[in-house]
Amino acid sequence: MLTQAVESYLAVRRAAGFALRCGGAHLKSFAAFSEARKQAYISSDLAIEWAGMARSVPQRACRLGTVIRFARYLRAEDGRHEVPPAVFGAEGWPRPSPYVLTGKQIQQLVIAVWRPKYGICGATYSTLFALLACTGLRVSEATQLRLDDITPDGLVIRCTKFCKSRLVPLHETAQAGLSRYLQQRRPFAPLDDHVFVSVRRKLLLAACCGHGIQRGGKASWAAARTWGCSAHAPFLAPRLRRQGSRDLPGWPRCHHKTHAGVIHLPWS
Repeated sequence: MLTQAVESYLAVRRAAGFALRCGGAHLKSFAAFSEARKQAYISSDLAIEWAGMARSVPQRACRLGTVIRFARYLRAEDGRHEVPPAVFGAEGWPRPSPYVLTGKQIQQLVIAVWRPKYGICGATYSTLFALLACTGLRVSEATQLRLDDITPDGLVIRCTKFCKSRLVPLHETAQAGLSRYLQQRRPFAPLDDHVFVSVRRKLLLAACCGHGIQRGGKASWAAARTWGCSAHAPFLAPRLRRQGSRDLPGWPRCHHKTHAGVIHLPWS
């Protein structure tokens, strides 16, 4: 019974745009665990026992939180299902306080990363960081860009969060900067249609963006230490994204300011 309920619940949530990859696997595991105990309804004791089999407390909290949401869904139609208490605490770690880079700091970083001796690698990181700063793109959105996504009206961001696509307008300086980079990038990797490529002539992975700070050498690390984030180089790219639309009127909530707006690129 619980197995069928899990499939129905996952179908509804995924239709709403949630992937639930890990959550789906957890719920199927919990359903099998409950049915092995001859339990047709969610029991608090059984849910806590199942979640407690995880190794760490955060993992236990995450597993139990998944069951709690599932139990609330079922209990709306059948009161025999119990909603377990969150005995393992909060599911996730608290978010760190954002560090918003100033325009001058972004310029320092972009200039430090770009060096003629680094060739295409320096140009890639310099252009990528500048693009993040002026558009507010997610790092994964920028690295997944393809050549066909660059249009006269801006960048087409395809199938991102909640399977939505959007158009991000570009300032003329951003268009010029991308054009200069593509002139250097196309002969380097003519067989790959991704905008940003690695030294192996393949897609630049989002997880590798922190290496761009190292690529900048002493200058970029000195700038990072000045900002108090030398130990967290991979997080500089998200911080550039948070800078995205700082100059827009209204200066709305943190989530909104990361998705829209155009400012002058530091490379111009």
